[in-house]
Amino acid sequence: MKSLAELQAIREKMKDKVILREGSNDIRIVVGMATCGIAAGARPVLNEFVEDINRHGLQDRVTVSQTGCIGICQFEPVVEVYQAGKEKVTYVKMTPEKVKEVVECHIIGGKAIEEYTVDREEL
Repeated sequence: MKSLAELQAIREKMKDKVILREGSNDIRIVVGMATCGIAAGARPVLNEFVEDINRHGLQDRVTVSQTGCIGICQFEPVVEVYQAGKEKVTYVKMTPEKVKEVVECHIIGGKAIEEYTVDREEL
């Protein structure tokens, strides 16, 4: 059993990550975390988004959350980016390395990385 002080220290350490996943900001990053997504590596992708958003200080603008099945299991891990006033962007076959590029180019720079996306004809 942990002491109250240890539990409070853990709470403070994890506070940014929990708030980040529960926020309602202009940009939402949603990672598919159904069984197929987790088996394909979605958990490290989700964790990297949370860490990268924190690293860049974007907690006030960006929410990272998880969802169940997105419905395109053959493309897992799947990430959807919702931005106010723009069409949803669906990234497929994501990796933690690709996350860094998506955050820098799309979330910060405003330009989706087309080679990591899927269009309706491919579905």
